[in-house]
Amino acid sequence: MTIPGYIDYQRREYCKAVACPVQVLLDQEDPDSQKYQTLRSICQTACLHTTHEFHAWLIKQKFEVVRPQ
Repeated sequence: MTIPGYIDYQRREYCKAVACPVQVLLDQEDPDSQKYQTLRSICQTACLHTTHEFHAWLIKQKFEVVRPQ
């Protein structure tokens, strides 16, 4: 749900912004290919970046985490 006056975080926006090497490879592959799925599993189980790095980037980009009441 988008809040008026705000924009939503787009999937893998951080990965693209920091030029993650896995993301660069993913962008070159067809999402239906086996190679894409293999690369995607790296993101899911062994991300090259930490939660702290991601959180710091969100703050720097002025993202806010919100939830409904």
